[in-house]
Amino acid sequence: MSSKSGGAKPSRKGGKVVADNRRARYDYELLETFEAGVELLGTEVKALRQGKANIAESYAAVEAGELFLINCHIPEYMQANRFNHEPRRKRKLLLHKREIARLAIGIQRQGLTVVPLRLFFNDRGRVKLDIALARGKKHYDKRLTERNRDWQIDKARLMRERG
Repeated sequence: MSSKSGGAKPSRKGGKVVADNRRARYDYELLETFEAGVELLGTEVKALRQGKANIAESYAAVEAGELFLINCHIPEYMQANRFNHEPRRKRKLLLHKREIARLAIGIQRQGLTVVPLRLFFNDRGRVKLDIALARGKKHYDKRLTERNRDWQIDKARLMRERG
């Protein structure tokens, strides 16, 4: 499937990016990132291959020693009839026990959040999710980040002009 037909976009790693949570980098300070597999139904994978998903309002939570992606919207696959999936169901994330324990400690003891960054197909055609252990930014932190980004852009422009 080409990216002209509205499907997924190619990523730098060689896979196809289905959904990207750009807002997470603005709202949160990302401390540690993980790549997790996602347990999906067949109709969910087909809907993702069409490039339709939304992870902007979703988050991950640890329940009974397992990690789940909550509030991720994968629309119904139109050709699936009555065998379709529920668009906002909880989806299990596949990580090693040690990684889940590290995330659980971050959530419980340090008050951090697990936010999804991007949903993509890897080189082998498997659906993966980049997640990050993150701390929420305050309003003044966001302004400082914006000011630094603007300065970097201005600095690059000045360097180009002066040669």
